[in-house]
Amino acid sequence: MRGVLRGGPSTMVRGGARWIAFGLALFLSPGCGGEGAKKDGHAGADGSAAKSGGTAPYHVGLVFDVGGLGDKSFNDAAYRGLQKAKTELGIEFEYLEPGEGSERDAALRQLASGKAQLVFGVGFLFTDDIKKVAAEYPDKKFACIDYTWQEGEPVPANLAGIKFREEEGSALVGALSALLSKSGTVGFVGGMDIPLIHKFEAGYRAGFLAEKADGKVLVNYAGVTGEAFANPAKGKELALAQIDRGADIIFHASGSTGLGVFEAARERKVLAIGVDSDQQAEAPGFILTSMVKQVDVAVFESVKSAKAGSFQGGVRVLGLKEGGVDYINDANNAQWITPEVKAKVEALRAEIIAGSFPVPSK
Repeated sequence: MRGVLRGGPSTMVRGGARWIAFGLALFLSPGCGGEGAKKDGHAGADGSAAKSGGTAPYHVGLVFDVGGLGDKSFNDAAYRGLQKAKTELGIEFEYLEPGEGSERDAALRQLASGKAQLVFGVGFLFTDDIKKVAAEYPDKKFACIDYTWQEGEPVPANLAGIKFREEEGSALVGALSALLSKSGTVGFVGGMDIPLIHKFEAGYRAGFLAEKADGKVLVNYAGVTGEAFANPAKGKELALAQIDRGADIIFHASGSTGLGVFEAARERKVLAIGVDSDQQAEAPGFILTSMVKQVDVAVFESVKSAKAGSFQGGVRVLGLKEGGVDYINDANNAQWITPEVKAKVEALRAEIIAGSFPVPSK
């Protein structure tokens, strides 16, 4: 497992996040190769030790997904949630960056057997391992972001599985692409060819075709293993091929592989759409928007509830209605998202929330 810190996140998610609704939906409705962990001290907002009345601070452990810290996307969003919890709740935290296979299991066990009272697995790849480890450490709390779950499947009482309706947010950026594409052809670059990423593709296609029924969506995936989320060279190769076929807007859902998509967009002067976090800063002037998942909020609220003693196990599924997904609309993309364009995208949002536009997930 790698314990190397590789530069923290540089952007904050802006716009569209309904924090109160998200928090209520998540925590009031039950349902759902390194030399050690990197530690972060217990500090208050001013950098001083948080006042804890002499008691030990609450301790959180987190294991990152493929790509690790510094991916400018999924993992960095989770890290923002930890930092916010440190600043506002006075927690201590440590994290690990595992490699493939059994290292995820070992990383979860390392944290669970130590001081951590709440342990996160960031990414669907943790699902099987975190269920097993949670059952073996019933006195600890666990949370998994992008938990893989089939309805009716039992979940350990000390495990919170957090899922997002990625297809709903993707439908909005799909509609936006249709309204702004000049060629009528857009692209989608996925990371690993799996059902989770198919949700992004399906939603994007549905939103696009809702606004441009005669348009075309080109689709490519970077691979069939976790490394498909950490291959910028492959992302650039796929994006360039799609541009050659007429795509003038490309949406990626591929972790740091998407950095290659952005490079292709800059070179060929087309637009790209980021994912999970606001990725505008990665290619200013070429990022149309980003489909954001409020992973940072999910992490923070999980820590807050666990520290307060109100943590509930089970599965929560968060979409547009709950404020779990959205798209970025701010001064950085105002040149493209005019009031008229925004009105059409927001009309689709209303239809999705009302249930009159069911978004496919595959």
